[in-house]
Amino acid sequence: MSILGCYRVTPLLIAFTAVIAFSGAADANQSQSPAGKPAQGEAPAPTASQPSQPQEGGASVPPATDGAGSATAPSDTETSVKPPPDYVIGSEDVLGVVFWRDQEMSGDVTVRPDGMITLPLIQDIKAAGLPPDALRAQIQKAASKYIQDPTVTVVVRQINSRKVFISGEVLRPGAYPLTGSMTVLQLLAVAGGLSEFADAKEIKVMRPGGQILEFNYKDVSQGKELEQNVQLKPGDTVIVP
Repeated sequence: MSILGCYRVTPLLIAFTAVIAFSGAADANQSQSPAGKPAQGEAPAPTASQPSQPQEGGASVPPATDGAGSATAPSDTETSVKPPPDYVIGSEDVLGVVFWRDQEMSGDVTVRPDGMITLPLIQDIKAAGLPPDALRAQIQKAASKYIQDPTVTVVVRQINSRKVFISGEVLRPGAYPLTGSMTVLQLLAVAGGLSEFADAKEIKVMRPGGQILEFNYKDVSQGKELEQNVQLKPGDTVIVP
C-alpha cells in the first residue's frame, strides 16, 4: 500500500474508535440514576442517619451490674414471706438462696418430698426440719469448698408444707397454707363462712395426735367462750357438720 493510502485509512480508524468510545460512555451513564440514586430495582443501602430496621425482638439488653462488672444479685426480700417464729422448713416449701456477687449460684428452689434441695456445685443438701438460718449456715459451709468466703442468704418465698384443712358445711372447703398465726374463726372466714345448713354449735377441731377440740361459732362470734378460738397448728382439721 502506498504512503498516501495509509494517510487516508488512519483518519477513518480514529473516527471509528471515537464513536465506539462515546457509545460506551453513554451506556454507563444510563445504568446510574441521577443524583447518585441507585438504579431501578436495587434496594437502597442503609445510611448512618437512617439505620436499617432491627431484627424482631430488638437488641438484647445486658444485665445490670454493680459497677465492677458483676451482675447484680437478686433481692433477698423480693416476694418473700415472714415465717412464724417456730417455723422449720418442710417439703414443698419454696426457698430463695442468694449468693452475694454470684448470680449463677443463686436461685429459687423447692424442697423435694425427701426434704432435700439441689444447688449448683453443692448438689443435694438436707433442708427439711431446719430453720432458714441453720440451712444458710450449712449451705455456706458446703459452698466454701468451691467459693472463697461465700456470703449466703436464705429467704422463704412460699410456705407450702404447713397446711390446715377444713371440711363440711363451708363455702370453700379444702387445704389452706398456714403461713402465720391463724385462729379457727379466721380459717372459717378464709373458707367463705358457714353454709346455710351448717350446725354452728357443733364445730370440731381435730389435731394430728388425736385431740379433738370443741368450737361453738355462735358463742365465739358473740364474744363468749373465746378460749375455744384456738390458734391452729399445722395439720389441724376443722370439721363443720
